[in-house]
Amino acid sequence: MLALPGLFLLCSAQAGAPALRHFPRVDPRAAQLRGFFDRHQSPAARLAATFLRAADQHRLDWRLLPSIAFVESSGGKAYRANNILGWGNGEIGFHSIENGIHTVAERLANSSYYRGKSVEGKLRTYNPTPGYSERVMAVMKQFGPVR
Repeated sequence: MLALPGLFLLCSAQAGAPALRHFPRVDPRAAQLRGFFDRHQSPAARLAATFLRAADQHRLDWRLLPSIAFVESSGGKAYRANNILGWGNGEIGFHSIENGIHTVAERLANSSYYRGKSVEGKLRTYNPTPGYSERVMAVMKQFGPVR
């Protein structure tokens, strides 16, 4: 068996051509996100893969975006203009919820306001209200370690 990121291959060493079988790797983080949002009856459960893609693409802690979404909109229960992350005090609209997640991820990773800051530093910039970063980080801990 040969393991590659996101893919498992089983090779048969019988005479003739080797047989390859592909088994997609299940990301345990997605199950953790879906389970958390399902327990809170939050519609963001369906966005688990989007949160993970955005975080991985922009090298963010995978727990950050869903935790912000939970604090800002109860995981998609209360929001407007496809903005479940409360970006721009919730005043900024996006073409879709997924577009909003990817846009915010890109800004948290690349904007001069956020680039190079720790998760806590990003959160304090995101919303400087006392206690905000602590609330988001408490939700992040519920998802488990960074891994």
